Amino acid sequence: MRRSGLPEPIIRLIESLSKLPGIGEKNATRLAFHILRTPAEFAESLARDILDTKKKVSICNVCYNFAFGNICTICKDKDRDNSKICVVEEPLDILALERSREYNGKYHVLNGVISPIDGIGPEDLKIKDLISRLQSEPITEVIIATNPSVEGEATALYLAKIINPHGVEVTRLAHGIPVGGDIEYIDEITLGKALRDRRKI
Repeated sequence: MRRSGLPEPIIRLIESLSKLPGIGEKNATRLAFHILRTPAEFAESLARDILDTKKKVSICNVCYNFAFGNICTICKDKDRDNSKICVVEEPLDILALERSREYNGKYHVLNGVISPIDGIGPEDLKIKDLISRLQSEPITEVIIATNPSVEGEATALYLAKIINPHGVEVTRLAHGIPVGGDIEYIDEITLGKALRDRRKI
């Protein structure tokens, strides 16, 4: 970026903030100046929160969601329906589905989708771990909630093919979700309808 007479620390802060997704140089500049205007305690607290998140947040040993410790809060929750697993691409998708308040089962994060163009095959995802859960947990339904993209649909079909022999019902989110949309950004009402109207595949 152009230096424009700014002190070096501000330039570095703007450059760092602009690397965040969805934050361009203008927004990064606004954020940097906002941080400068706040009390030092706020900046110190923000820095601590960022470091704490990096140091203390791990991946759940069961479903691969974000966790504080070995097991995430959803897997620990005894009030959740243990007979259902909702399969998602990323942990952020869980956050979106939870906002719909239509689902009370467990989750399984694939950490991506099958994408031959990007060199990602089934072996690169947490699919074997999902099958292991079907064999060790009392699962009666797997809800596939991958994004309605070409890769998401291909992954859903692959999952249905390998899950069906296990005698578990496989359903897919209904098409209340626009093709090409990301679950993370879809509103609660649309997501809720998609969950209610899920179909067997």
